[in-house]
Formats: sequence, C-alpha cells, structure tokens
Amino acid sequence: MQENNQTPPPPPVPKIVQTDAGAKDGQNKCPKCGATDISLNVTKGLLRCNFCRHEFEPEKVAGLETDLSKLEGQVIGSGAQNIVADTNEVITFKCSSCGSEVVIDTASSMQARCHWCRNTLSVNQQIPNGAVPDVVLPFKLKKEEAKAEIEKFVGKRKFFANTQFKKEFSTENIMGVYLPYMVVDINAHANLTGQGEVETRRYTRGEGKDRKTFYDADLYDVEREFDLVVDGLTVESSADKLNNKASNKTNNVINAIMPFDTENSVKWNANYLKGFTSEKRDTNIDQLRNRVQTQAKDISRHQANDTIKQYNRGVAWTKEDLKVKGEQWKAAYLPVWLYSYHQKNKNLLHYVAVNARTKETMGSVPINMLKLFGVSALVEVIGFVLWLVTMPFPSSGENDYSWLFLTLGFVFYGIMYARYRNKGARHYHEKETKAKMDNIRKKDSFVKKRTGLTKSRMEGANNMSVSGLNFLNNPLQIMDKGKFSLTFN
Repeated sequence: MQENNQTPPPPPVPKIVQTDAGAKDGQNKCPKCGATDISLNVTKGLLRCNFCRHEFEPEKVAGLETDLSKLEGQVIGSGAQNIVADTNEVITFKCSSCGSEVVIDTASSMQARCHWCRNTLSVNQQIPNGAVPDVVLPFKLKKEEAKAEIEKFVGKRKFFANTQFKKEFSTENIMGVYLPYMVVDINAHANLTGQGEVETRRYTRGEGKDRKTFYDADLYDVEREFDLVVDGLTVESSADKLNNKASNKTNNVINAIMPFDTENSVKWNANYLKGFTSEKRDTNIDQLRNRVQTQAKDISRHQANDTIKQYNRGVAWTKEDLKVKGEQWKAAYLPVWLYSYHQKNKNLLHYVAVNARTKETMGSVPINMLKLFGVSALVEVIGFVLWLVTMPFPSSGENDYSWLFLTLGFVFYGIMYARYRNKGARHYHEKETKAKMDNIRKKDSFVKKRTGLTKSRMEGANNMSVSGLNFLNNPLQIMDKGKFSLTFN
C-alpha cells in the first residue's frame, strides 16, 4: 500500500455533548413510591423498585447525532473526555433524607447505603476519572443462563482438560461485570485504487509427480469510491484488556464475544450496576484513535469486496484513502459474564466469557498436555500404519498423497490445542461492525492478459487482509497518521 508522508491537518475542536445533563448525585427515587432501593430486572431490561415492584423505562441519551450520514467534525460524549489523573476517587455525599455524610469510593462502587436511614445514594454525575460513562448496556442474560452456557462450553472440552481444572471447575463463582468500551460512529469517504485479476482458464501440464496446475487471467485497473458510514465500532478502553496477546491472561477471549447491540444502550444510571461489578476506563481517545482509524480502514476494504466479486483471484489495493468527515465517540459500559481460572504452573489466567446480551461464548480451557501428547502420538502411529497400507507403488504414475497420513498426529494435536485454548479467537471487526456504503463509483479498465500463472490467487492480493491485527502485540502504539490517509475535511 502506498504511504502518504504528508502530515495530516490537526482534527477540529471537538463538540462536547453533556450526556449527564440533568443527572444528580444522591438518591435515585422510584417515580411511584419514592423508594431508593432500585435494581435491574434482567429479564425485561427495566429498572425495578424493590419496594413497590414498579418498573420504569430506561432513559436514552440526548444530544448525540443519530443520522450518521450528517456527522461532521468531532463529537465527543462528556463521559469519553480525557481522564484527569489527579481526580479524587473518594466522594462524600450528604444524604438528603437524614443529612448524614456518606463516603463512596468510585474506584470500586457507584453506590452506597446511608448507614443511618438505609437510603441508597448513587453517583450519576460524570467525574473525570473514567468511572462514569455516557451510556450503559443493561444485562439481558440471567446468571443461570450464563452458567449453562459456560458449563456447555467447558463440558465439550473435558477430555483433554487439565486434571486440577476439572476438579476445581464450578460456575458458582462466575461474575457479572460491566467492562469499559469506546463506541465510535464514523462518517467518511473512501477511495481505493489497485489492480485485480479474473481467472479465465485453469489447466494442468506434466505427468505423474511433475503434474502442475497453471492459470490464465485478465488483469484490470480497479478503482472504487464511496461514502461510508460506520455505526458503533467498538473497542476496549481498558489498557489491560486491549492487549490480546498478553502472556499471563487470555484477553482475546473477551474480545471474541463482541459485537454488542450497542444501539440499545441507555443513559447512565448507577442502579444498573447493582448486583454487578465494573471496571473503570483508563485510556483516552488519543490513545485509541489509531486503532479505531485502522479498523475503520479494514471495514472500508471489506465493504468494497461486495463490489469486486468478479475478481475471483483477488485485488491488490495499492492506495487506500479514507477521509473522515465526522466521528462520534461515547464511553460505554457493556455487560459480560466472566469465569476465570488461574493455572498456577503456567501463571496463566484463563477466561470463559459470555456476552450478556447475545449469549456469544468463548473461552480458554487449560490442557492436560501429557494426555494430549499421548493421544496425538497414538493417532500418529495409526497414520503411519495407514500410510504403509495405502502407499502406492513407485511405478504406478498416480499422484501420491499417502504422505498425508504421516501428518495425522500433528494435525490432531493442532486442532485439539486450538479448540481448547482458542488463542486465535477475536472479534471480526471488519465484518461484524455495522456499516453502509452509499454513492458508489466503480471504474474497471482492462490492462492485459496473463498466462502460465502458478498461484491460484493474485500476487499481492490484499482485499481480504486485516491491518487492525497489528495492534494485538502493542495495543496502545501511536502510529504515523499520515500512513493511513485519514484526515478531516
């Protein structure tokens, strides 16, 4: 891909939308009876008064752009603003019922009970320490349902599971946790240029073991230009969870349960956290911007694939410009059911995570390596015997694929290891993020015929590539924005 070494212009001054407008710290009262003992009805997604059982509809955030095709400049929810490092996390409230002073440590909780009158006090106004987001997506999956999903996932992986893990495994200690994310909407214009190949003929030459397949193809200059709206691109905003290649924990498992139905998020209310835990955001927009922009380019590239289906040998894009006309950031708490297990001999924390909205489940199960090696060796022996039985005579002139039997043990080991550990599991942001193309302009010009090609796919084809994976090893890397041709108009 071509690199643009010109320094892009600085982004415009952002528009801050005060998403906690009208919010007050202190008592959240039931609109029917005035009680403050309020919690989430997971089944309905409604807040419920635990005194009179009245349920009330959640409130949506106002002020954010909903027609993303009109999004211009930078729009930032007030909960997504930069974290102020010296913010005091301990807040003292005066109970409005009895006048007592109640202390809340926002690092661990957003609510506390008055020790005199037992009324619940909540933190609803945003404080600049990353503890209060713009929106929250309520839990939809009950604990019993999450336990069943985790038990089913682990149950299918018991045979090669670590012996100690099998003894200690229990879903009684799963946790419901709200994890911090940034949800980003983008309005952009994409321009991609390169070359593509259409296969016109496939044929073989030679005899016996020297027989080879060749390809003929037509080469075209290809250009695609379109408007692109990305709706709800979601990235982790915890520095710890961003590192999907961490050596001591299986963070990629949590990443893999996305996407969430973030369009159903509601205005922050501390009562949604009652009965659950939460983790505070500790990254700012500037630390996440390049990750978001790179993933937006991935989305653009994969959206364009719908317009180049005729190029069955692929397209090699040499220039990819994505000019951002507008972007909107909001901080969110999204719900996850989490089971964790610490494998002491490897100092590795395994997770089994369930998306508490969609039931999407992914996990890592510690392996009994001795048992896996033993069974793989047995499979390899069986493969060797099959190879001896099916090995063709050297003079037969037939294609000899019997050597594949000699790989059976290695293949079995690789499949089982991948099934239990899921080290490659991830969120497919390039396909799973909602996006829409509009005003598509296509240009295809025949260049020449190519004959005698030896590869089934075009040399340099990158239309299926995913650049966003480069962030796995160094999730907060700051990269040269000029390389991406992402600029504000």
